[in-house]
Amino acid sequence: MNLYRAKGSKASRLRQRKHELVRQYDIPENALPGSLVLKHRRCGKPTCHCATGKGHPMWALNFMANGKANTERIPFEWIDEVQPLHQQGREYKNAVAEVFAINAQLLTLMRQQHQAQKKKKKKPRKPRKP
Repeated sequence: MNLYRAKGSKASRLRQRKHELVRQYDIPENALPGSLVLKHRRCGKPTCHCATGKGHPMWALNFMANGKANTERIPFEWIDEVQPLHQQGREYKNAVAEVFAINAQLLTLMRQQHQAQKKKKKKPRKPRKP
């Protein structure tokens, strides 16, 4: 099953931008962002078992897009395909965050070493005569 079969001009523009970024930054092509969660919802029917129980199970993907929080319901028959894509997205995000942190730490080390070298190069001042 192809999860990315949306049609229309907006879908086409989104796919074009996605492929530009994938080529430019070597991003996993079908990785998914956010949190994949199993929720339980009540259907609202007073005679249903969910009215007094835990509720009906429902998978959902929570993610941010264009500065807005989104929740997309995931059908049960898709979950075996969606879970590895979500895991791939999480691993990629964690790897990028780790690279950024390493870069910041390297920058800090470089600055500290530069400061230490500057101190070594400074000549001590001669004491002034009274």
